[in-house]
Amino acid sequence: MLGLAAAVVLAVAACGSGTASPSATAGAPGADVLNGAGLVKITFWHAMNGGPAAAVQALVAKFNAANQGKIQVTATYQGNYDDTLAKYKAAIQSKQTPSMIMIYDVGTRFMIDSGQTIPMQSFIEADKYDISQLQPNILGYYSIGGKLYSMPFNTSMPILYYNKTAFAKAGLDPNTPPTTLDEIRADAEKLTIKDASGNTTQYGFGAAIYGWFMEQWTAVANQQYCNNGNGRTAKATKVLVNGPEQVQLMTWWAQMVKDGLAVNTGRNTTDGQNAFKAGRVAINVESTGVLGGYLTAAAGKFDVGTGFYPKIQSTDAGGPIIGGASLWIDQANHSPQEQRAAWEFIKFLMEPANQAYWHTKTGYFPVSKTALSDPTDQAWVQQHPQFQTAITQLNQTKLDTATQGCLLGVMPQVRQNTEVGMEKAILGEATPQAALDAAVAADQPLIDQYNTATGGQ
Repeated sequence: MLGLAAAVVLAVAACGSGTASPSATAGAPGADVLNGAGLVKITFWHAMNGGPAAAVQALVAKFNAANQGKIQVTATYQGNYDDTLAKYKAAIQSKQTPSMIMIYDVGTRFMIDSGQTIPMQSFIEADKYDISQLQPNILGYYSIGGKLYSMPFNTSMPILYYNKTAFAKAGLDPNTPPTTLDEIRADAEKLTIKDASGNTTQYGFGAAIYGWFMEQWTAVANQQYCNNGNGRTAKATKVLVNGPEQVQLMTWWAQMVKDGLAVNTGRNTTDGQNAFKAGRVAINVESTGVLGGYLTAAAGKFDVGTGFYPKIQSTDAGGPIIGGASLWIDQANHSPQEQRAAWEFIKFLMEPANQAYWHTKTGYFPVSKTALSDPTDQAWVQQHPQFQTAITQLNQTKLDTATQGCLLGVMPQVRQNTEVGMEKAILGEATPQAALDAAVAADQPLIDQYNTATGGQ
């Protein structure tokens, strides 16, 4: 697989441009290009499998049925998020890119710099499309300088999950989840259970060593993960993950594991999720995307509660960052008719009824505010009241550069380096400060190479 910086160099060369983001000025074809065009076929690459994949195909079938003889969408699964991005990089070189593609959040800077796509803002302005109907805190991640580059689709948020049954047995209020690290520790001291042999059968806390969680805690602390306005006022040149807030977090986490109050399930998110599902962990942090799986696994065993993503300190004034992926429309080597047809499909996906369908079938957050008023959606939320936490948390999060998240062309690698540092701190292989310093040092050459390859600032 090509290294990311190398892929960007080739991508820019393939576009015949040396500018950092040529797509920023790309124009959007108007609706008239479809007049007399006959059947326009577009390809859509996505990273959904299982239930979400079935929901994607159902929406595609609905759109195709409504646009017979005009537009036909073919959606194909390309593997997980990393696989999809890797295949797209290869497709740039072979000039075989899809008409539109789903790319996860941390691929945003690369997508802009590749120069392959037309920003959503161009279509929005061409159509005078009303984005006030869409969630501003979700649009914020994919926007720079007030310009929306891609359309969010499968959106998630991190929240706190807890075992309400275990809380009640421990003498804790099952309706009052912890809100800070100190409160988690205090609850964990009562929730941790050992058997007669001294083996821990229930830990107070447990979560995967996942770099996304570090990004979340940084934003909740109202701190920027990378410089230059989280890469939004100019390209980021440095990661700031080794500050006092992050060191405090990892000091707490390492001590929790050392004291036997938290289990270390490693970097595999599935292992962290399974520990909660099995009742081995009483408090967990994870994406809203796992809510359905948690409820199914816990059925008949324990009640699942949800709370806001916890703060490092009670005075923290920030909020969590949305996650998931967004939709991009390709420009290079695609006709204006394809580009316009892709935009028509995206507008269809944003319709409240379709967003409500997507939400209720997958658990991903609806981008449309109106979808939450849909009777089907309201019935689903009533059936799954735990999800109301995410709705409230999203609405209460202030949109600023901290909660928009960091944009880096090498963010996938940076996330991995952060996880290495987190793991070393938790295992006691280095002090939290030294472990995070090493992660930042490992990030620097990657950032420098990428920025040089894409024209610096």
